[in-house]
Amino acid sequence: MRRAIDTLFGRLVVIVIGMLVLSHVAWFAIIRFERDSVQTRFAVEEAIFLVEAVRQHITNTPDQPLPPRVRVVALDSTEVPRPPDENTPPPLQRFVEDLKDRLPDGTDVRLNEPGGPPSVWVHGAKDTGWIVVPVQPLRPPRSRDRMLVWLALIFSTAVLAALFGAWQLQSPLRALAQAVQRFGRGQPTPVVPERGPRELRQLTHGFNQMVREVAQTENDRAVMLAGVAHDLKTPLARLRLRAEMMDDDKMRDGVVRDVGSMAHIVDQFLVFAHDRPDGSEPVAVDQQCERVARAYRAVSPAAEPVRLSLEAGPTFALPAATLDRILSNLLDNAHAYGAPPVVIETRRGASGWVLRVSDHGKGIAPDDLIKASRPFVRLDPARGGSGHSGLGLAIVERLARRAGGECEVRNRPDGGLQVEMTFPFDIATRPTAERRAGPQQEERAL
Repeated sequence: MRRAIDTLFGRLVVIVIGMLVLSHVAWFAIIRFERDSVQTRFAVEEAIFLVEAVRQHITNTPDQPLPPRVRVVALDSTEVPRPPDENTPPPLQRFVEDLKDRLPDGTDVRLNEPGGPPSVWVHGAKDTGWIVVPVQPLRPPRSRDRMLVWLALIFSTAVLAALFGAWQLQSPLRALAQAVQRFGRGQPTPVVPERGPRELRQLTHGFNQMVREVAQTENDRAVMLAGVAHDLKTPLARLRLRAEMMDDDKMRDGVVRDVGSMAHIVDQFLVFAHDRPDGSEPVAVDQQCERVARAYRAVSPAAEPVRLSLEAGPTFALPAATLDRILSNLLDNAHAYGAPPVVIETRRGASGWVLRVSDHGKGIAPDDLIKASRPFVRLDPARGGSGHSGLGLAIVERLARRAGGECEVRNRPDGGLQVEMTFPFDIATRPTAERRAGPQQEERAL
């Protein structure tokens, strides 16, 4: 099962969000600590200012009343609070220590008892009583910390900007990965736009150049192969005509058989060299398999009929010409080298439609399975024969990939060869005009 974390974009998202979360949490902790420290320093400065103002007031204008919440209490008053102890909260302890550091040595500093208005009691060596001044709460109650709101807003904006940048970075890589996948399947590969960082542009440029060179080589080979095969058709037709005019029946039959084998090889060359998209109308695979099975039964009444296990339904459809060539090549291959019964199966798989053709012969040696679908490879002696060029499975694989599917050749556990093709579920929904347009249309679509 494909997971989002396996993609480049998914991992970039995890890295970006993780780094943003760590940085914002660290900044939030630092800001909270600095805010508490600044608040404590402000409260200390305010208390010292008020204490000095009261002392100046007592010295200069003792007859004038003191401001509200500011008073002088006798030393032996019962209102004097107790000194701070170990039960005092750490912020208040730091406040008292900072206040003592700023006041002259020997100054006694106490805090008002909990429950009353926050105030500080100060008694210096020259003071005749306790000076009581109000202080701001070190941690004023708040219904909602606005800093969290701002951090959430900044975090969301940063995440969106980072995700957009990550998407812009991985978009060219995704286009290149899709093009590489199409190229590996043998499908027409449009030119990939050269975008992104310099290294990625260089990689994309190299890939486009490689695709052009491979396409040119394939085109030259296909033109040469098609030209040779086409030029051979005329002399083969003359040979067949002359063979039909021979008097010796035995020699005539042998020559006609050889000419037929050569004509079959030429036809295989032409099919393999044909590199244009199939523009024929799609047909239901199950129905076409039934028609092909009846045709083989009509050609060889004495042979064991082709067995069918068709479970895909009418939704599974392929271009008619492509399907006919795939089935004819696989059935010819099974009848020539395998053993009956030959079975055609269709079904709906987990990742797409499945078309499978299998026989009950000896199969292919495990070491030769990789070479089985290579062009012009004949696996002698088990899979050799006259009139065969080694293109049957290569044509099937090329046609399946050109239709958007995958082809796998393997041996059956109980004997015989099995060719299984998997096609995407939307293979029948692609418009005919789009298939006929070929690579140019696909390039414009990208």
